[in-house]
Amino acid sequence: MKTDSGTFPLPMNAPSLARRMGSFVYEGLLLFGIALVPGAVGALFEVLIGRTHWLQSEFALRCLAFMIYAIYFVWFWTARGQTLPMKTWHIRLVDKQGKNLTQRRALLRFLASCTWFAPAALMVGLNQWTRWESLGVVALGVVLYALLSLCMPDRQFWHDVLCQTRLVYDPPPRAYVQPA
Repeated sequence: MKTDSGTFPLPMNAPSLARRMGSFVYEGLLLFGIALVPGAVGALFEVLIGRTHWLQSEFALRCLAFMIYAIYFVWFWTARGQTLPMKTWHIRLVDKQGKNLTQRRALLRFLASCTWFAPAALMVGLNQWTRWESLGVVALGVVLYALLSLCMPDRQFWHDVLCQTRLVYDPPPRAYVQPA
């Protein structure tokens, strides 16, 4: 059945947890690369000017990276419904009606998705663990958060349920072969 726009509606089935985590890992690699930009800018300022201004602090650079991440996700989720890793893993983000997100809903989802890391990051900050201990706690928190989706309605992540969004499986279109 075609919609008014001439496209076929997506089935609202959640992608498998393995597919979503594959996309999550790929996204993490891209975000690492994106995070290098504010770090490089901060290092350049530090070399050229020295640490004389609070905007050159580690906290300011983390805030800048956070804003860049927000812009990245909000833009892709509203424009296409998927980032590059989501497209690679055939996952699309839609609202409850199957439509692309508004900027407001996309920003809300971005902020809510920080719950992937917030509890573990808070524990790390309070306990002042080593880097390896911190990494282990954050990894454990991510795994537990991901497994929590298996208990959620329609196997969606907690932040998707909260924001009334859905991750859906979006297979590539089949090539139409004209009969001979």
